[in-house]
Amino acid sequence: MSIKPSLINYRNTHIIPFRFEYYEPGSLKEVFEILEKLGNAAKILAGGTDLLVKMKTRQVEPKALVNIKRIKELKGIVDEGDRIRIGALTTLRELEESSLIAMHLPALHDAVKQMASIQIRNMATIGGNLCNASPAADTAPPLLVHEALVKTASIEGERIIPITEFFKGPGLTVLKPTELLVEIIVNKENGSSAFSKMGRIAMDLAIASVAIYLKTRGDVVEDVRVAAGAVAPTPIRCPRTETMLKGRMINEVSVELVRVIEEEVKPISDVRATAEYRRHLVKILAYDVFHKAVERSRGGT
Repeated sequence: MSIKPSLINYRNTHIIPFRFEYYEPGSLKEVFEILEKLGNAAKILAGGTDLLVKMKTRQVEPKALVNIKRIKELKGIVDEGDRIRIGALTTLRELEESSLIAMHLPALHDAVKQMASIQIRNMATIGGNLCNASPAADTAPPLLVHEALVKTASIEGERIIPITEFFKGPGLTVLKPTELLVEIIVNKENGSSAFSKMGRIAMDLAIASVAIYLKTRGDVVEDVRVAAGAVAPTPIRCPRTETMLKGRMINEVSVELVRVIEEEVKPISDVRATAEYRRHLVKILAYDVFHKAVERSRGGT
């Protein structure tokens, strides 16, 4: 392997209480070589807003960190006409400031504006938010309703994976130890979308979140996709709710009508909320987000 590690010692970091190797590759080829050699012993460092906190509290103790921040191919938002490519190292702040994202992926734009503080958004990346695989990951429900694809790569080649197949459980994805998420691909569509969440306090993790993509024909719901976060082991699509909404007159959609979403989610009780409260909240959010998407479809913001 052409790149050699630095040895980081807890005695000179004053933050991370254990020793680990540190790599800073300059190309994807070097990243793949490192991951091929180290496998599960390595953790990818992108924004570091979650990983470094976990290392500080010894929730995770990797033998090596691979800092990918120098890899230019992983950065940026690209308009390809009929679709948008988002590099895995694109920060939440860059997504927030992108007129392309605001216009074509408004639910994702909603989500990143509500995430953490501006200081965190300047560091945190969309790839990190997805690979962390928190059930409450705010970027996941918008990407689910926009039917995004994720592109992964390794020394063996590339894979294109529907976002619906990416999450496997809390903290778990389909990524192999030698594999890297490189970009997210989303088709442009003619409909509108919206996202909302509820946390205990501003900038907190979601207790529940909902994203909806909507296409209308006059006052009729022609197509709809619904996704929820923080109410199941992974962010989920809600097909029964979609079936219930599709073909309805917009003015028929009430809080009681969207109650079916309560039956699709599988929340837990924890320090942030009870399962019962999450079920109630996801129903209210679904109603509010639906009408927010309707308003956007009619030219509102």
